[in-house]
Amino acid sequence: MKTKNLVAVVAFVAGSFASFAQSNLLNAKTPDQIGVKTKSQVSLDNDKPLAYGYVDDRDILMGKTTWEIVDLSERFNFPLYFPIDSVNIGKDRRSLFDVLIKGIKTNKITEVYTDDYFNTKRTFKDMSSSFTYIDTTDAGKEIINANRDAYFPKETVTYKTVKGKREKVIIPAAAGQVLDPQFINKKELTAQDITGYKLKGYWYFDKRQSELKYRLLGICPIAPEAREVGNDNPDYIDLFWIFYPSVRDYLHGYLAFNEKNSSMPISFDRILDSRQFSGIIYKEENVYGDRLITEYVNENALNQLLESDRIKDKIRDFEHDMWNY
Repeated sequence: MKTKNLVAVVAFVAGSFASFAQSNLLNAKTPDQIGVKTKSQVSLDNDKPLAYGYVDDRDILMGKTTWEIVDLSERFNFPLYFPIDSVNIGKDRRSLFDVLIKGIKTNKITEVYTDDYFNTKRTFKDMSSSFTYIDTTDAGKEIINANRDAYFPKETVTYKTVKGKREKVIIPAAAGQVLDPQFINKKELTAQDITGYKLKGYWYFDKRQSELKYRLLGICPIAPEAREVGNDNPDYIDLFWIFYPSVRDYLHGYLAFNEKNSSMPISFDRILDSRQFSGIIYKEENVYGDRLITEYVNENALNQLLESDRIKDKIRDFEHDMWNY
């Protein structure tokens, strides 16, 4: 009981520091003064994510890796989705996807991988085709085919005689005509197109503290590729996997909207680390190569959901059974 009270106190203190996100809001004379901390606030500001304690392998009595899907269409998960428009809103309000992409572009997030086992690293350049798609419309292709030489001029070959010798001279092609932008189809992946997140985590029972705990290991946004944005039935893919412990400090610097009290926003790290989201388990580690639930519970959404709940209960019951005499 004392431990729970201590955690509550720590959470309250962290929230009070987070409220500095709108510091000086009521005293600002100009918009650029909003969010500027006073010298006393800076000196007292020691706002960092709650550090993980060291866990010895011998202290883990039970462990189980699970994968979950966080559906962003659920209202409880809205803080991870909104705002989807970053133009007509303040700079301190961003969706989780925009925060992650910004970190990857600026190299503040480097532990980016292709899969959930963190085998192969990826860069933003490697993933650029998934985020931006540019193609010519059918009308534009007809215009180009009708006057191909104007859009793709060819080099000219001629000959001249120099000191009695005939030499070949190649004249480079002139700049081609530029197609009107209205015939260019450009699609970009934005926060609005993100449908959910996949989370990989580890449940373990710490026998030293006699408590069941959870450690988030990876996060992955789910969305269609840019080329399929706007299609009726797009194929959804895993855009990239991020090793979560490496981005805790970065995510702690970005705040999500607190619907109950806007003066105390909550960091993305705190939302994810304290499991303030609604997720459904779609896979657990198993002897069959970590097969998906859908691979052994076929074409029955209700039974798949029940199987997900069974896995949750199996993990939760382990802690309960430790105190069942």
